[in-house]
Order: sequence, then structure tokens, then C-alpha cells
Amino acid sequence: MKDFFKYLLATIVGLFITGFITMLIFFGIIGAIMSKSEKVVEVKENSVLLLKLDNPIVDRASNNPFEGFDPFSMSASRNIGLNDILKAIKNATDDPKIKGIYIENRTIPAGAATIEEIRNALIKFKESGKFIVSYCDSYTQKSYYLTSISDKIMLNPEGIVEWTGLSSEVMFYKNAFEKLGIEPQIIRHGKFKSAVEPFMLDKMSPENREQISTYMGSIWNHWVKGISEGRNISVEQLKAFADGMVIRNAKSSFDNGLIDSIVYKDQVIDYLKSLTETPLKDDLNAVEVAKYAKVPAQKKHKGLAKNKIAVVYASGQIVDGNGGAGEVGGDNFARAIREARRDSTIKAIVLRINSPGGSALASEVIWREVALAKQVKPVVVSMGDVAASGGYYIAAPADTILASPTTITGSIGVFGMYFNVKEGMNKKLGLTVETVKTNKNSDFGSPFRAMTAEEKAVAQGFVEEIYQTFVNHVAEGRSMSFESVDNIGQGRVWSGANAIGIGLVDQFAGLERAIEIAAEKAGIDKYRVTELPKMPDPFEALIKDLTGSAKVWLLGAEANEFYDAYENMKRMVANPGVQARIPYDIEIY
Repeated sequence: MKDFFKYLLATIVGLFITGFITMLIFFGIIGAIMSKSEKVVEVKENSVLLLKLDNPIVDRASNNPFEGFDPFSMSASRNIGLNDILKAIKNATDDPKIKGIYIENRTIPAGAATIEEIRNALIKFKESGKFIVSYCDSYTQKSYYLTSISDKIMLNPEGIVEWTGLSSEVMFYKNAFEKLGIEPQIIRHGKFKSAVEPFMLDKMSPENREQISTYMGSIWNHWVKGISEGRNISVEQLKAFADGMVIRNAKSSFDNGLIDSIVYKDQVIDYLKSLTETPLKDDLNAVEVAKYAKVPAQKKHKGLAKNKIAVVYASGQIVDGNGGAGEVGGDNFARAIREARRDSTIKAIVLRINSPGGSALASEVIWREVALAKQVKPVVVSMGDVAASGGYYIAAPADTILASPTTITGSIGVFGMYFNVKEGMNKKLGLTVETVKTNKNSDFGSPFRAMTAEEKAVAQGFVEEIYQTFVNHVAEGRSMSFESVDNIGQGRVWSGANAIGIGLVDQFAGLERAIEIAAEKAGIDKYRVTELPKMPDPFEALIKDLTGSAKVWLLGAEANEFYDAYENMKRMVANPGVQARIPYDIEIY
């Protein structure tokens, strides 16, 4: 027994020492990562700005140096902010050390409107007379659209430019739910409000097919037109290339004018050296866009401008409460708008919206603060990849609404969804639930029984009331009649190009132009930009990231593209009740 306690004590001490050493190593790694993230890169003479967008692009990247850190693989894949990319391209225009931009992207994890803003920034960059060269082993349609403005487009001899047109695939869960014994109980307003269709149908409705064809065709036509102008190939030819699958390899890409050269990577580097007057024996000076964004821009005004423009980022699903990472919490976002409204040094507000919508109640909370802010200072909305349903709800009061032609917006509609899992619980799992209640409808919305006809009528009343409020808000904010908004509402999704013709959007412009318009409306020419809501403390975010990374690693790494469908379904199921949300996650390739 004496030896047992001796070995037990030695084991405990050993575990304590091991844990202490592990903790020291962990914090040492943290210190090294933070030190590296804070280091400002030095830009050498005759450099090129490297635009390699292989990490997900978000409107505003987190300041947490551990974002994307995978504790299992001990590697990190950080998001990059669109604001940082635009800042870097803009600064490179006036930087004498940057001679041009080199683009190398196959797939770009970003939405169509984000690509549009970067492309427009590159077009503006070309006005400086500096070069833009692109090279890739193979181009997706999205990456090719971005690089089609380049002075020279190069391709690997075994590569290809993917060119077949756009398609949309919607996954339906109805049959799977039937097998599981789960009954979705759907209440909605709007024949186009197809957010609930995957739960109630096994195929696409004619209305949903119509709206998808409309906005997808709009985006495709915009891309084709842009490439036509950039490459001097007619729209008819480009569409014929897609219909006939003419672009099959590097040679056909070259023969039909989509690219300028068929070369290997080393030949591209030599070409860039010639453009930057770099001796062939020396290394090419290149700086990555994420690092270059940290280089201070040349000041146009002496001192620090007192006046400010607040850019308030609403990125993610709209949820009740404060929300978490990647969500627009109703309370948290309303607080940020209120802070900007009350701050006398903030002369105008830009709402950057990139949201498919979500909670109708949270949308109303945010709408109220936006409407109050508009009464005291200019409010300009800048729409990103998607600003639909609840995302449009919070945009409605703004003075000016800006979008990209490829933005997904509209979806003015409401739905409610409740789940009855009684059959699945009983027959699949052998579980039964007994209920004790004080009143007839005390268990309204319970997932353990079907709704009565009376309860469905009450739920339909909730939906109708919120839809009326939604339409009235849009009608008031856009100076339209209720009937006009209702006609283009009904849950229908529109592209930005469609939306501008029906009055939902005022003009095409990106985030930087939105800030300029806000300053013009405020009557100021000297200002600085402040971003809200404030970023969380990196160490607090670290703890959340570690648990999140584990979950994503366990599910996402193996599920790949099916993980997105799982996440989408989970969001819908996890938010029973009334929602103002876009039909599904839309990705353009």
C-alpha cells in the first residue's frame, strides 16, 4: 500500500509538471503568433503586389491571430478582409515601390459581389499605368472573371479555363425527414418564399425555378459582358463557347482569345522580373496582399481628422440576443448603431450588410435603430454578396442603398417553421413524452405533437402580421406604395441588377464608394473611418475558436461540401418560429 501511494503521488506530480510545461509551450506559441501578426512588412523597391486569394474572404477579418487555428493539425488558415484587400490595392496605386500586381488564383472562396468589388478596384488600379499580370494552372469561371481585366493572362500548358455557364443545385430533405419520422409544419407568406421548400417538397416549385433562373441569368450575363469588354470577345461568342463546350484545354483557351500565353510558372516569374527590371539571377520582390494591407498608407492630410465615418458590419445570419462569431446579434448590432448615432464625431454611417436574414424580431430591433440614426445623420447601405430578407429589412430605412449587379437581395417575405418529432421519437427511438399543462394551448409549438388547425391559424396570423410590417417598412423607406412592394415581394429573390430596376437599390457601387457618398451627404471632405461593432478581445475569442475548431474538424473535414448543407439545415431547425431568411445559401462558381 505504501508503494501504491508513492507511485500515485509520482504520477500526479508528473502530470502536473507535464501540464505546466505544455501550458508554457502553448503560450510561447501564442506569443510567437501574435508577434508575427503584428510585424509590419517592409516593401522593397521594384516589388509586385501578390494577389493570391486562397483563404476565405469576409467583409472584415477578425483581429484574432488564432482565427482559423486548427489544434489538431497545429495549422492556421485565416480569413482575409475585403476591406484589407481594397485598402492594399488602393495604396499600391500611389506606392512607387509597387510596380504592378500579380494575380494567381484558381478557386476564390468568396461571393460574386465580393469578386466584383475587387475587380472594380483592379480596374481603377490600371488607371495608374501599372501592370496587372495573371497566371494559374487552371481558372474557374469566377477566378477568370476577376482576372479578365489583366494586361496579360497566362495559363499552364496542361491547364484549362472552365467555361460552361452557371448552374444551381438545391438539396431537398422532405423524404429524409419522412424516414426519420419528423414532420415539418410550415407557415409562410409569399409564393416565392422558398426557404422552407426543402423541408416540404422533394423537388423545386415552378416559382422557385423562375426566380433562380432570373437572378442566375442576370449574374451570368453580367459576367459575360465584363469578360467581353476585357478580352474584346463578343458576348455571342462567349455564350457559344459555353454552349458548345469549346474551351477544353490550354490550346483552345489560347486559340479563342481567353488567354495570352501558355507558359510554366518559372517563365511567368522571368516575365515579371523583366517588367520590374529585376536581374534574372535575383529573386523577384513580391509582397502578399494580406501583409501589404498592414503597411501604413501615405497621409493625404496632416494630423488626425476629427470627423469620422462609421462603417458598421452586419455579416452573417441575424439572430436574437448578442449573437456569436459570424452572426448578426440583434442586441449587439443595435447597440453599435446606437453608439454611432450618439457619437457627435461620427458624421455619417455606412451599413455594410452581408446577411441572408434570420430572426424577424432581431431584424425589427435593428431596423428601429437604423431608422433613428437616419433622423440625425446620413445612413448609406453597402450590400455585399447577399443582403436579403432580414438583410434587406434592416437596409430599408437608409438614405441610399448601394449594391453590386451580382448581389443577392430582396426576398421580402416571412415564414414560420415548427417540427413534430413524435413519430420519430416513438417508432424510431422508442421514446414517449407525456405533457401536463394548465391551459389548452400551454404547449403551443411543442415538437412532441402536431399542431391543431387553430394553432396553425394563429401561427399564420403571426406570419401575416410580420409580413405586413416588413412591407410597410420597405414602402416607407423606399417611398413606394404597399402594393408595389408586395408585388415585388412575396419572398422573391433578386440580383442587384434586377433590384435596381424595381426600386430596391439606388445604384451600383462598392464599400469604398459608399463611404465617399456618406461623406458627401455629411458635407465633409476630411475624415477617418472607424469600424463597428468593436472586435472582441483576441484571448477571449481564442477559447471560443478552440471549441469551434474541434467541431468543424470533426464534421467538416470529412463531409466537405456536404457540411455546408448540414450547417444550413441546422440553422433552420435551430430557429423554430417566425423568420425572415433567404431560401438557402447561394454560391456562384
